Amino acid sequence: MNQLDKDTLLCISLSGRPSNIGTRFHNYLYGELGLNFVYKAFTTNDLQAAVGGIRALGIRGAGISMPFKEQIIDYVDVMHESASVIESVNTVVNEDGVLHAYNTDYQAIANLLRDNALPHSLSVAVAGSGGMAKAVVAAVRDYGFTDVTVIARNEKTGGAVAKQYGFDWQPELGAARPGLLINATPIGMAGGPEAEDLAFELDAIDAADAVFDVVAMPAATPLIRAAAERHKTVITGAEVIALQAAEQFVLYTGVRPSPEEIRRASEYSRS
Repeated sequence: MNQLDKDTLLCISLSGRPSNIGTRFHNYLYGELGLNFVYKAFTTNDLQAAVGGIRALGIRGAGISMPFKEQIIDYVDVMHESASVIESVNTVVNEDGVLHAYNTDYQAIANLLRDNALPHSLSVAVAGSGGMAKAVVAAVRDYGFTDVTVIARNEKTGGAVAKQYGFDWQPELGAARPGLLINATPIGMAGGPEAEDLAFELDAIDAADAVFDVVAMPAATPLIRAAAERHKTVITGAEVIALQAAEQFVLYTGVRPSPEEIRRASEYSRS
């Protein structure tokens, strides 16, 4: 890490359950590329005051995680298309006191779907209806999937996400057995009340061709472990967080790391 001085630019993250992944990822690249930045993770019980601090203190950027991705919309100045079309923010950039909002989750998810060349004919179930689920459903639609169901207990939010993209909503998976299962809920997240739970039943995992879990910590969630044991195609939240963090890094610094630098930073963030 660089020596801190009065000119050091601060970037932060705001999360309900802060981890060291983003902190280590960004700080590794700052050191690697010789940039006078530092990154620190925070949580808050007063989002409005926290955003006021970003503006007042000249904090350069903020990564936004659950549960703040939709709440923060009320406190930013400019919603860029990546955030406005899905009404979810995961990145805030401070340009001389004007707060710009973006969503790099969407691009990361879209890239991973493309890179894994999943057949467009697969039926898809997306569990969740929060900010991350919105990014997932938008990416799924834009990738070309047409048979998609949003699974969410909350009919108001789940139904709204499904309707926005022309898909169906169900409170539970039930007897459906989709070819692609995507978890966009906190189920399986380390430190949470459902850390050891599966987002989908084992027989649904057995019937699927591919499983995608956006939970990043741990990378091997119960869902990912079960899918890997059954030799399914798996896409992990660790992959999502590395790609979306790399895009955040570019927005904060104006510098694009090489794929090899991103790979090393991702490995370091989990070491």
